[in-house]
Amino acid sequence: MTNGRPKVAIIDPNTLASLGLKQILQNVMPIMTVDTFGSFAELEANHSDDYAHYFTAMNIVLENRQFFADHRQKTIVLTLSLDTTSQLSGFHCLCINVPEKDLIRSLLMMQQHAHHGGKNLPPMPQMLQQKILSDREIEVMALIVQGLINKEIADRLNIGLATVITHRKNIMDKLGMRSVSALTIYAVMHGYVDINKI
Repeated sequence: MTNGRPKVAIIDPNTLASLGLKQILQNVMPIMTVDTFGSFAELEANHSDDYAHYFTAMNIVLENRQFFADHRQKTIVLTLSLDTTSQLSGFHCLCINVPEKDLIRSLLMMQQHAHHGGKNLPPMPQMLQQKILSDREIEVMALIVQGLINKEIADRLNIGLATVITHRKNIMDKLGMRSVSALTIYAVMHGYVDINKI
């Protein structure tokens, strides 16, 4: 842990994939500190036992099988296929070769099941716990992340299309977000939307 924050390691020689996954993980679990390593040797040189989870490329797991077998519950193997026959048995696997929305959904499902909705994690910083959005903005956000378009939201809430567009802009501005994926993470993590509805 760093300053009371659990640490997660990404071990993958693909720098671009590591940086992308790091960004997504920091959105899904803002309480976590995420470090990236290009090799197992780099991880070992940086107190490998300090990490709560290892998100690891399959080839790294295969080359260092004993270490990851000993840390099986903390290891998530990054795979390129959804086919369960091509995944390592006995390990949690995460297919990273899917659209962003699917990857985020998988990570949110994993976080909710492994940490019982965050109950096993330290509390979120006070800033992240504050209610930033109005009740109407929360309603609009919930419908956005469920995949409804502006017209459908307007019809569902019985408000004008221009009002929906204004709410949408205000939501993104208040939260400092630029994508529906980031909004989805925020909505699920704060309990505004059930993950099974996205």
